[in-house]
Amino acid sequence: MWLQQRLKGLPGLLSSSWARRLLIGLLLFLIFYWYLGADRGLRFFSGSVKSGGVAGQCLQNEIHRWKSLVDRGEGIYSTPQEKVDTPFVSGNGHILVDVDSNKLWVASSSQPGSAPVHQTEYSPIVGVHLPGKRAEAQATMLWFRKGAVLSVRCVLPATLQSARDCVTIREEFIAHRSLPNVYLQRIHINNPSDRTATLEVSPETPSFGSKFSASVEKVEDREFVLSSGRVLVEKNHIVLVVVATKKLNSRIQVLAKSEYADNVLSVVWTSEPIESNKLEETFAKLREGAKKELGELLRANVDDLVLHHQQAWMDLFISGVEMRKITDSHTPSSHTVNTTLYYILSSSTAPLLDRRLVSEERAHLESSLNYADHCFSGHATMHAENLWPERVSSAAQILQLVTLWTLTLQKRGCKVLVATGAHGVMQGMVLSFGGLQFTENHLQFQADPDVLHNSYALRGIHYNQDLINLAVLLDVEGKPFLHVSVKPQEKPVQLYACEAGCLNEPVELTSEVKGHTFPVMVTQPITPLLYISTDLRHLQDLRHTLHLKAILAHEEHMANRYPGLPFLFWFSVASLITLFHLFLFKLIYNEYCGPGAKPLFRSKDDPTV
Repeated sequence: MWLQQRLKGLPGLLSSSWARRLLIGLLLFLIFYWYLGADRGLRFFSGSVKSGGVAGQCLQNEIHRWKSLVDRGEGIYSTPQEKVDTPFVSGNGHILVDVDSNKLWVASSSQPGSAPVHQTEYSPIVGVHLPGKRAEAQATMLWFRKGAVLSVRCVLPATLQSARDCVTIREEFIAHRSLPNVYLQRIHINNPSDRTATLEVSPETPSFGSKFSASVEKVEDREFVLSSGRVLVEKNHIVLVVVATKKLNSRIQVLAKSEYADNVLSVVWTSEPIESNKLEETFAKLREGAKKELGELLRANVDDLVLHHQQAWMDLFISGVEMRKITDSHTPSSHTVNTTLYYILSSSTAPLLDRRLVSEERAHLESSLNYADHCFSGHATMHAENLWPERVSSAAQILQLVTLWTLTLQKRGCKVLVATGAHGVMQGMVLSFGGLQFTENHLQFQADPDVLHNSYALRGIHYNQDLINLAVLLDVEGKPFLHVSVKPQEKPVQLYACEAGCLNEPVELTSEVKGHTFPVMVTQPITPLLYISTDLRHLQDLRHTLHLKAILAHEEHMANRYPGLPFLFWFSVASLITLFHLFLFKLIYNEYCGPGAKPLFRSKDDPTV
């Protein structure tokens, strides 16, 4: 009763102009809040509290240029607002620097296939801090194609309040790709304020009880820190580690409206697993080697070192996997694929980049890379979630993933590729993703025809000194087709290709930009969808050796494989509908036409009228 009375009074309440304005304002607020979303709306109204205050505003300006790289799939970053549970590491197969935990991992062997599986107690990162700070915000980025971890910190001094006065500390952490013993930390400090900023440098010195000891020494009138330690491995053996690092001053003064830059070079030398009676002799050799290499590095141009490192990583990523359109939840995303590739390459040595490699050995490795006999055998790994994990949360999990990939490639005919190092591992992973396999005379694409609803590209496949790009694309009707292109080279391309069954004359592949397209044909029994070979006659003869029962277009194959619901189901549904209508007709007939039925229209003589 009370509610009824209140509802009756509602029109009178809304007749008031101020009530209508209040209601309209409330509706607009709710729409605005819903449009922003709960999290974004709260951040919008809470302002600087949510974004980290003045330091957070400065940080957003610094990381703005990272967003385009992340959108292109070239990296990932973590900020106070968008935290990513992913290890930020830089490695080269000999060493692995975990920036998050400030730990150094080393390998006990330089042979291809080995990984830096031993965690040391050495902390490789030199800390740079501003004492008496009011606020600080930090973001970190993992840049795949440059093989580096970038860090930006915006620090607001205690005596200042404006975002324009924030001191910016940019750092770059690099485990050099072509110099396996070298680790580099680049530091750049910008002080836009009107006051001098004094920062403290805190190198991580070994703690009491640590297996590492440190001493300050000189090489060519330059001071450096020489740290020595050990790692216990299986069978009571010991891996010795010696690190020589350029020494920085304990304080850095950055004048008002000026910048400061420096580079911390480190050299990491490790031994093979040895027995305890060889400690002193091995330590002496490692120390001398580390001192000598550091002396050479201190005379080198650091910008050139960084450029060579970046070029080496870009050469590795000439090959790779590009995800274009994903239509199911089981196919890994572009982020997952690129992250996995980077982690595996960071933990793999690259002997082809070693300048000390003799020409005969280099030629042997390159020949193995250009024709990977019988790699990759078996089904494609595209949907193997343990090989392409969506989430990796620690350096230890990275090394477990490396072990699994190495074992998988070796057991699937890619042992020769693994022996060539990071370049071969990349080739093996690309071949395995799409189900590509080398045989004695050709390269065949044996993907499952039932999973071609996803669009992706495999680039930089080495074959006879040529680089092949193979893509699975979808036309406007959603039907898959294959696109093949060859990277232009100085020498003319001599490659031929034909689709499943090879009934049509093989097509000569050229280095034209538009490439070549092939229809997806499915044979009975199932055979590869595409063949590529340097031997034209081989492909012409191949059609006579396949012994096929039928060749279907992809849509015909899918229609036969998934014809829909069986005839009995539809017959049952039609029968039920028919019986229901017959039953309904019988009820109506009995009501108006059966015995004792009432007339449709009443007469005037009816006494009930």
